[in-house]
Parts: sequence; structure tokens; C-alpha cells
Amino acid sequence: MFTGIIEEVGTVARAGSRLRIECHHVLRDVSEGSSIAVSGVCLTAVNIRSDGFWCDLSPETLERTNLGDLREGSLVNLERAAAIGDRLSGHIVQGHVDGTAELLALDPLEEGNWWLKVQIPADLDRYVIHKGSIALDGVSLTVASLEGGVAGVAIIPHTYENTVMRCYGPGTRLNVEVDVLGKYVEKLLHPS
Repeated sequence: MFTGIIEEVGTVARAGSRLRIECHHVLRDVSEGSSIAVSGVCLTAVNIRSDGFWCDLSPETLERTNLGDLREGSLVNLERAAAIGDRLSGHIVQGHVDGTAELLALDPLEEGNWWLKVQIPADLDRYVIHKGSIALDGVSLTVASLEGGVAGVAIIPHTYENTVMRCYGPGTRLNVEVDVLGKYVEKLLHPS
């Protein structure tokens, strides 16, 4: 379980199904087998060293997320699993990515703020609501506009400067995790 509040931006040292991430801050109190969200994907940290960790990507993870697009030198958002008793500053994020969305625009606003627009996949659109929560590359965000499958979110300066969002360009694929509460409500109302 995560909160969507990014703790560190790490660097990919080795890409592929066996991923190596260079980082420092998120390694505090992490042990072999701990969960770390890598751009919103819950992964198991193994072979932990003072300068990073390794993790294995299953075929499902490579197919459903943007982690297969990573190359050496790529930057990734990192967050350690939430601890009981911590403040929940973002929203409940499982690290179970539902799919990817295409970045349509990242436009500057006044005072260092940004407006980000993504095309939500059609099969996820029903779970995205105005003023609801969404995680994009693991970042907890509030949907500020929603029209025709395009979600808009406001990005504050802190988020822009402390995540990989500063590297985005049109066409970038972002990992999307919709709010799990919507999926449970749908299952209760329309059991299969």
C-alpha cells in the first residue's frame, strides 16, 4: 500500500525484465523483499545495496505498464510502502497499475504550476471522476477536469520539481492506477 507521495527520483542502471534502480533515500529501513513503488508499480526489492536495488518484472508487468519502455538513464518515481501510523498525505494507492495513458499536454501556468492532460484508456474511463483521485506514474493527483476521456490535473511546483514529470513530453505513456474504491463499488453493484 502506498500514498502516491513520491519520496525520490531514481535512475535506471539496467533495464529489462531484471531492473536495477540507483537511489538512496528510499533504501532507508528497506530490507530484502520490501515493496517499493517504481513509477507507480509495486515491485519487490531484492539484492539491496547502498546505492540501489534490483527488482524482477513479470510478463504481466511489462505488458500492462510503461516499465518495458525504460532504458539505462531513465528516471523513475520511487516511494516506499506506507507504514501503519503514517499520515496518508495522498490517497490509497496499491501499486497495481490498471493500464497506461498517453500524455497529451503539459502546459505551464502562472507561478510554476502546470496543467497536465492525459487520454484515459476507454476501459478505465468509467472509474475516473471529476474531483476524484488518480495515480499517474505513482503520483497521487486530483482529477480537475474530465471531458471525452481526457483528464486534466493541476501540477504544483513541488510535484513538478520532485518527480519525473519534468521529463514528460507529448506522447509519453504514463502508468495509470484508478481509485480502487470505484472498482469495488462496480463489483458490488454488478457482480459477474
